[in-house]
Amino acid sequence: MSRKHPFFNDKAVTTRFWAYGWILIVAFNLAACAGLSRDSVQDESGQVLSLDQLPAQEELPKFSAETARDGMPVGWHFYRIAPYKKNTVYRLENYQGRTVLSANSKTSASGLAIKLRPRQAQNLWLKWEWKAIAPIPEADNTERYHDDAPLRILVAFDGNKSKLALKEKMTFEMASLISGQEMPYATLMYIWSGKSPVNSVLDNAHTSRIKMIVVDSGWEGLGDWRKHEQDLATDYKRAYGENPGEVIGIALLTDTDNTKSETRALYGDIELIRKNQK
Repeated sequence: MSRKHPFFNDKAVTTRFWAYGWILIVAFNLAACAGLSRDSVQDESGQVLSLDQLPAQEELPKFSAETARDGMPVGWHFYRIAPYKKNTVYRLENYQGRTVLSANSKTSASGLAIKLRPRQAQNLWLKWEWKAIAPIPEADNTERYHDDAPLRILVAFDGNKSKLALKEKMTFEMASLISGQEMPYATLMYIWSGKSPVNSVLDNAHTSRIKMIVVDSGWEGLGDWRKHEQDLATDYKRAYGENPGEVIGIALLTDTDNTKSETRALYGDIELIRKNQK
């Protein structure tokens, strides 16, 4: 998997993290693909997008509120991992009486991302449901060349880049040069892993600023809807050992490019819920 532009860039304490580019940069770090250019930010039809014009959303739009159709869900933006990567096909689909987002990946890697109005992570929970339909037998998220997953949801956080180690600063600078945008300060990536146990926190092979948290594992649960609620602040502290900055974006990704395989998965509604602290 690889990355590209703005949402996944990380410049200290800035809210200019566009969801679209953010995921692309994430892909860059995950797959170490360096074929991204400043001019390659495109929508699914190949039309170049103006990132500065992408509106920040107050809430995450619900797939269930839409009608089954081809094309991007309201508020979400397509992102390419790299020009030479095939695109995962996303579609709003009527499934068992409601609209969900289907993802069909065949040796491909691309996703959807959304830019959010920055909000505090304390007492903020991410709630969603998803379903994996086809396995990826060779997937192993601890190995860079087998790092694929039927389902991933990414959360981007703002923060102060100046306090990071020189190695990470150089990673961010390289990502910025390649993509023209900056990586988020930190990212949590919730994944359905083929082999790693649930609750594992996995390091990205290329940067410590991306942490994968396994919420489903193995292929015995194929075909079942899985519901999750994750405390973002608690997960962030466990992954990074510090308090989180503001949440600035959400993205999703279904990819099979590294294992050269094929999968199908479904995403239900994704929500951010503020819970009162007891």
